[in-house]
Amino acid sequence: MRAIIQRVKEASVTVNGSIVSQIGRGLLVLIGVSAKDEKQDAAYIVRKILNLRLFPNADGSRRWDKSVKDLGFEVLCVSQFTLYTELKGNKLDFHRAMDPEFSEKFYLDVIQQIRENYVSERVKDGIFGAMMDVQLINDGPVTIVLDSVTRGSNQISSGDTKLIHSSERDSNPAQM
Repeated sequence: MRAIIQRVKEASVTVNGSIVSQIGRGLLVLIGVSAKDEKQDAAYIVRKILNLRLFPNADGSRRWDKSVKDLGFEVLCVSQFTLYTELKGNKLDFHRAMDPEFSEKFYLDVIQQIRENYVSERVKDGIFGAMMDVQLINDGPVTIVLDSVTRGSNQISSGDTKLIHSSERDSNPAQM
């Protein structure tokens, strides 16, 4: 499961010219479900959405101190299967996304878990499968990419990658 989490001053979802959901300060979360996702993937993403410390404390002395849950802010979730797009040349391939027949229930279960672990009225979502206009005012901007498979795609664990200084790379083209 993947989630793109954006800290926002406000956000809304419009379908066919009508606003179907809107929030004030909080998080806009784009959620993609893969064909291989299971309950533990959802639990990881839900926990991170509610507990990531993406907001400053009251006096601003600590920039990354409070979560959406700590501050009572809102969460707007939007399903987005394109988070599992693979490119084949210039063509898009969506085979890694969960089949819509199953992904709607999986996505709605994630929304329900967020509501059960927070204040239900502060959790909004778009309309699954609809063409949506998503508007937001980014706060920061702060954007976090989560992947339940890697449990933090921005992290490098030992053995995964060797960091090469640019002078080493320039002298050894095989490492490019």
